[in-house]
Amino acid sequence: MNTTAFTLVSSPVFTLVRNAHGRLVLTLPDGIAHEGVTPVRAFPIAAPSEGLSLIGADGHELLWIDRLDQLPEAARRLIDEELAVREFVPTISQITSVSSFSTPSTWTVVTDKGPAQFVLKAEEDIRRLGGRTRLLIAAGDGMQFRVPDTTVLDKQSRRLLERFL
Repeated sequence: MNTTAFTLVSSPVFTLVRNAHGRLVLTLPDGIAHEGVTPVRAFPIAAPSEGLSLIGADGHELLWIDRLDQLPEAARRLIDEELAVREFVPTISQITSVSSFSTPSTWTVVTDKGPAQFVLKAEEDIRRLGGRTRLLIAAGDGMQFRVPDTTVLDKQSRRLLERFL
């Protein structure tokens, strides 16, 4: 296990490592090691690099980080790896088909992670983010899909999507 101590601008020294089982271990200044730490963003969509909490296995916050850029590269990399798994949100690049123009409907899409199919339960499950062209789509099974800019979608995809907006 490679151990490195990190100092935050507004926080005492702590260590963050990945153990042999792949779990994050946070050791605070009191010397107590907390295994199975989970990073959780306070505002994952609106401000993804601001406000991050390291949560212990018992569900309690162990450490608050104001900004990810306050962390040294090694700690930021460990946290980013954990967040990538936790915040799996494929990006839709094409809408191939929808089963009907009323909900619920089954959507077939192409994403940055490959082809996918999901059920849109209600039109309200399509949320606009920061303007008119960024979308977050919640599938019926809880999976989230992102459309970073509807204007770059192909004509057919935009036409299908507009029927639900």
